[in-house]
Amino acid sequence: MSMVPFPRSPYDQIHGLVYLPRLLDKIRLHAAHILPEDYISNLGHPEKMDGFCLRFLGIEYQQLVTYVTSGATDEEAWEWTLKKGKNHSKEEILIWNEYMRKYGWRDQASETLRRRLQEGGYGDLSDIQTFFDFLDLDEGREIFKQK
Repeated sequence: MSMVPFPRSPYDQIHGLVYLPRLLDKIRLHAAHILPEDYISNLGHPEKMDGFCLRFLGIEYQQLVTYVTSGATDEEAWEWTLKKGKNHSKEEILIWNEYMRKYGWRDQASETLRRRLQEGGYGDLSDIQTFFDFLDLDEGREIFKQK
């Protein structure tokens, strides 16, 4: 039985910033040709969570891909984003994190989240109210295996 190489949880952080570790994993998995196919269309997409993260950081997707696929570690990628993009205060990172953690809950993405839950066979789970929770559930992370 082969394991699907999913990216890290969107809740994972680098220097207090959520989602970036997941984006870095997606870039690396795609470069290694092992990213699940249904993830590829969202890579760097400006209207999806990748794009939100890129805009927050003030960097271009292809530049990040080039840097990360050159062998950069997470820490090196973080330092690179600080040099090439925007620097944010702790308060700005807090606001970003809370927005992303709640994405899909009573906002413009709620309908899409409900559709994705139905498509995944999770329509009866009322405790999944955000995309972060959906991704953890859909990718089989331990937090939801007990439910």
